[in-house]
Amino acid sequence: MRDQWDQEDEDRRIRSRPRTIGEHFATEQPLLAPLPQEPFETGRLFTLRVDRYTQISVRTNRYSVPVRLIGRNVRAMLHASELVVYDGRDEVARHERLIAKGGTRLEPDHYLEALVRKPGALPGATALDQARSAGRFTPVHDAWWEAAVKAHGQRDGTRALIEVFLLGRHLPHEHLVTGLAAALKTGAR
Repeated sequence: MRDQWDQEDEDRRIRSRPRTIGEHFATEQPLLAPLPQEPFETGRLFTLRVDRYTQISVRTNRYSVPVRLIGRNVRAMLHASELVVYDGRDEVARHERLIAKGGTRLEPDHYLEALVRKPGALPGATALDQARSAGRFTPVHDAWWEAAVKAHGQRDGTRALIEVFLLGRHLPHEHLVTGLAAALKTGAR
């Protein structure tokens, strides 16, 4: 079907031009240079300073980066559908791009080192709300957290959940959720 459309387009004339699109292309084709062998970057590069909330601002939107980068300059490459953040040559964050103005995209993992020291900040954290909305913080997480708080108290139960999040840096998400579900069944907190 596509060949038919291409042929119809090659036979088409633009307004009152004497030659068809195919004839114009036949004239231009020998003048075209080959595509480059090496890929080229299509994103827009920004150099940004990480604020005290461990975020960077890119085109009116805010994105989180790891807490260890507070006060440092990072490079951010904004693509059509994602933002990739680098500290030197190391990729430190990757976010789905926000299209609307004034949005915020936070990754709970970026705040874990700070939350270990201040576990009381987790229950009201925007990053936790976004993780719930995205399905990365599941009802299994909530049930395990509730059981851990009941067994160890608010502070230590929340700190245990943060340690589970830290495990998520080394384990696939589905394995972590399966492990939490198994721990709930056996009563392990």
